[in-house]
Amino acid sequence: MGDPFRVRVAVRGYELDTQGHLNQAVYLQYGEHARWECLRAAGISQDRLIASGVGPVALEVTLKYLRELRGGDEVDVSCEFRWGEGKTFQIVQDYTRADGTQVATLTGVGGLLDLSARRLVPNPRERFQELATSPGPLNL
Repeated sequence: MGDPFRVRVAVRGYELDTQGHLNQAVYLQYGEHARWECLRAAGISQDRLIASGVGPVALEVTLKYLRELRGGDEVDVSCEFRWGEGKTFQIVQDYTRADGTQVATLTGVGGLLDLSARRLVPNPRERFQELATSPGPLNL
């Protein structure tokens, strides 16, 4: 397994709270953005997922804030899929400044929802493997 997929995001002024920090909800948006970019890098677009009858769902998210981010800062958000057995998988995301300072971590549990049955697919790793044209970013 190589280095996790990463995407760089610039903190914009309108994303700040009254203390001048990146608003807590925006960390979740950055994580979501990195996950979609990771899927896209693997060759899986939103349209491709929907056409195949499935969509990713977040089942649990834990976010730990370690340092502040302020307007104009740039942060690299990683995305590492960790596969196990069963209907769920783990996603680990680190938020790191360009100088290597870790500012936050996000860990989540996800699944792949069958859009017709409205149930999790039994083996999401297998389904992602079928859909990916470049499975490396997903650790497949």
